[in-house]
Amino acid sequence: MPEPRAAAGDASVPILAARRVAKHFGALRVLEDVSLDIGRAEAVGIVGPNGAGKTTLFNVLTGAYPPSRGEVRFDGRDVTALDAAARCRLGIARSHQVPRPFGGMTVFENLHVAAVMGAGAGGEQATRLCLQSLELCGMLELANRRADTLGLLDRKRLEMARALATDPQVLLLDEIGGGLTDGEAQELVGIIRQILARGVTIVWIEHIVHVLLQVVNRLVCMESGRIIADGDPRQVMRDPAVVEAYLGSVPQ
Repeated sequence: MPEPRAAAGDASVPILAARRVAKHFGALRVLEDVSLDIGRAEAVGIVGPNGAGKTTLFNVLTGAYPPSRGEVRFDGRDVTALDAAARCRLGIARSHQVPRPFGGMTVFENLHVAAVMGAGAGGEQATRLCLQSLELCGMLELANRRADTLGLLDRKRLEMARALATDPQVLLLDEIGGGLTDGEAQELVGIIRQILARGVTIVWIEHIVHVLLQVVNRLVCMESGRIIADGDPRQVMRDPAVVEAYLGSVPQ
C-alpha cells in the first residue's frame, strides 16, 4: 500500500467531523445532534446496542445519506453536499457489514474498479494500488479468483482491500469482524494495525469489543441516535451509562 495522501490542512483540524448531525426517516429519528471529531491517524472505535444509529452515522459521514440537519467536514472543508463518490475521491473509504463484492469479477478486477473509480487512478498507478492492497490484506494468491467463490473471511479481506485501493486518508470499517471466529478476527486485527501504522485514520464499528480494544485508542458509545460516552476505551466501557445501554440496568 502506498503512503497515504498527505492531508493539506492544519494538523490540529480534524480529518473528519460531524457537526450537530441529525438523520430522520419521516417520524423516525435515527440520529439526533451528533457531533464527533476524528483526528489524523487516530483509531476510533464506535460501539452501542443494535439500533443505536452507528451505521446510519457512517452512511452520513461517507455521503450515502444526506443529513436531515447539521454538516460533515473533511480536512476542514464542508462536504455535506458531496455524494459518496466525490467523498471517496477526496479520501474517505468504507467497508460494509455484509460484503458487497462484484461477484462476476475476479478479486483483482474488484480492486481495479475501486482504484479507477474511487482513487481516479489509471494505468500503472491503478495496478500498483491493487497489488499493494492485495499484498497488505494477504490476498495476492487469490487475485484471479472470482469474488463470488470466496469464503466469509476472504470476502471481509476483499472489502478492506477494495477500500484501500481507493488510496484513502480515512477508512471506516463497519463490523468487519462480524460472523468470524476469534482466530479469523485476529487475522483482521493484524491487517488493521498495519493500515493504521501507515498513517491511515481508522473509524471502526464493532460488536466484538475485545477485538476492537486491541486496535483503538479512543472509544465512542452511541445509544438511541446520540453519543453517550467518548474517551479512553477502558473508561468508556466502565461508564454507567454505557453499561446500562448494553445491559438495561446498572449492576448494584
